[in-house]
Amino acid sequence: MLRVLVAEDMRLLRDTLVAALELEDDIRVVAALDRGEAIVDTALAEQADLCIVDIDLPGVDGLTAAADLAVRYPACPVLILTALSNPRHLKRAMEIGVRGFVLKDTPRQALLAAVRTVAAGGHILDPDLAFTALRTPDSPLTDRETDVLRSFSAGADPREIAAHLNLTYGTVRNYLASAVTKLQARNKVDAVRIATASGWL
Repeated sequence: MLRVLVAEDMRLLRDTLVAALELEDDIRVVAALDRGEAIVDTALAEQADLCIVDIDLPGVDGLTAAADLAVRYPACPVLILTALSNPRHLKRAMEIGVRGFVLKDTPRQALLAAVRTVAAGGHILDPDLAFTALRTPDSPLTDRETDVLRSFSAGADPREIAAHLNLTYGTVRNYLASAVTKLQARNKVDAVRIATASGWL
């Protein structure tokens, strides 16, 4: 019996996914979570054989939880579900050893096949996601420039960003200006648009 943990914050999708899995004779859902911080401890407690994890979870995001799981419970592989074909997420998932990465609109039978393949030690990658990732260049931004631009995209002004990231106001302005230059953007808003469209935020 394959013991599966599901982590998805949208209740309807979570319930649908659990119901689809429970229809299978060889699969048992041992936990269904709506937040990311409980994934590792629950997977350990339930001795899960596989975790199906959404990226955009409240609390701890799915990729962070997957990275933690790889360290604390490496016997439990992760299958990532996502609604967005973000190349940055895919590259990060591959770096931390995620075994599967599929879109949420994957047909039921294909998803079940992915679950069994990953649980058996194989790898699954949605071909459209792979193609997008391969043709998307690496970000020209440093990690700090990315952090600053991401905070700006969320609506924070430079002083708020400085306080949040423990930087000076001038340093934040320099990072924003550098991001605009590197992305050949017209202004900060355009830099956010370019970085988001490229999957770098």
